[in-house]
Amino acid sequence: MTTHAWPTTDYPLTLIQPLTGSDEDFDDLLESIGSRRLVLIGEATHGSHEFYRERSRLTRRLIDDLGFSAVAVEADWPDAYRVNRYVRGLSGDRDPQTALSDFRRFPSWMWRNTDVVAFLHWLRARNDAQSHMETKVGFYGLDLYSLRASIEAVIAYLDDHDPEAAELARDRYSCFDMVNMEGHEYGRSLTTDLRADCENEVIDQLVDLQRRRTDLVQGDGWLAEDDFFFAEQNARLILNAEQYYRQMFRGSISTWNIRDTHMTQTLQDLVEYLDRYDGPAKVVVWAHNSHVGDARATYLGNRGELSLGQLVRQRWPKDSFLIGLTTDHGRVTAASEWGAPAERKQVRQALPDSYEHMFHQLGHAGFVMPLRGAHGIPGNLLQRAIGVIYRPETERASHWFRADIREQFDAVIHIDRTSALQPLERTSLWDLSEPPETYPSGL
Repeated sequence: MTTHAWPTTDYPLTLIQPLTGSDEDFDDLLESIGSRRLVLIGEATHGSHEFYRERSRLTRRLIDDLGFSAVAVEADWPDAYRVNRYVRGLSGDRDPQTALSDFRRFPSWMWRNTDVVAFLHWLRARNDAQSHMETKVGFYGLDLYSLRASIEAVIAYLDDHDPEAAELARDRYSCFDMVNMEGHEYGRSLTTDLRADCENEVIDQLVDLQRRRTDLVQGDGWLAEDDFFFAEQNARLILNAEQYYRQMFRGSISTWNIRDTHMTQTLQDLVEYLDRYDGPAKVVVWAHNSHVGDARATYLGNRGELSLGQLVRQRWPKDSFLIGLTTDHGRVTAASEWGAPAERKQVRQALPDSYEHMFHQLGHAGFVMPLRGAHGIPGNLLQRAIGVIYRPETERASHWFRADIREQFDAVIHIDRTSALQPLERTSLWDLSEPPETYPSGL
């Protein structure tokens, strides 16, 4: 196995900005971002404290210094919209913890954690200092897993504005009643029970809602428009979620592509919606590296996978900037299997033939590295991806893939040693699952 060392490359190490915790850490990065309207900030794991911390620090600079007006995250639309109303002072939730209460589905710790609470405290205080609603920064979700919650949200909206239309929506969405509006069960039932799908019903409901738009928002100003936008995006999410779960048990990569295409469409809808109220909208996106990075620069792209970062680059080639976050070793909050309790797990040191190992050799605790136009960085090395599940015992097969980081991102932020994200609901398993430093000891 080849080990790539920085002394063998001609990358100008003077371009690297060590992270010191000061406000100046991201000065050069903000200069590179310039007037771009979409900045996508990734993470190599869904459970590392330092990734959330640095992503929040950079986002604050983007909002304060470059005028970014929204944060869009890898989370379900209705759950995040409750947070959006809180940070803009439009709800009765008393604090961020309460505003995050709808994040109940596994893995709740992705958003119900101390780092997100700290960011939301800052965002609410920042927004409270703004005199106009249009200048308050919003918080939105891009994902499509919330089939049940989105159905309930569409019906609740119509109950308030058009009870007759609400009854029609109930009738259409009753197609999901057999599986209690659960997406996984819906997808399985199409395969095992050979039942008819609900595609026509969800299309009809979205079209009908859009057709009624003028009557639903007439004369009621910005809040009416915002409420309709929330409902319309839920109806569109139901359409895409139906397709996602319909494909889930067919064993193809199409579900990944449906999901990232949905996130891109939601982001585009959000940009166009915000454009109407406060000029050119500028949005920060928080998601995993596997979504934020350009899939065309990875072996997964060679298999036909798309990614949010790729689609954003194609849609906004001059207005997008992609940032990856990496780590060499440390600890992470993750589960051992889907739906299992969160644990604190030891993250093994990076493999020799990897970007993370090369970054480790620099000897910095953390740094920002620009990639645009840089020379001397090798391509086609390994890169690690840990989602909400981490299995150290199968790490090489389940968590490493090959990529060309030079084309995958515009910049990378490396934190050499990371610590576990702290959930708001700390379980006894999480508290007791701190492994010793020596475990695991190798591959």
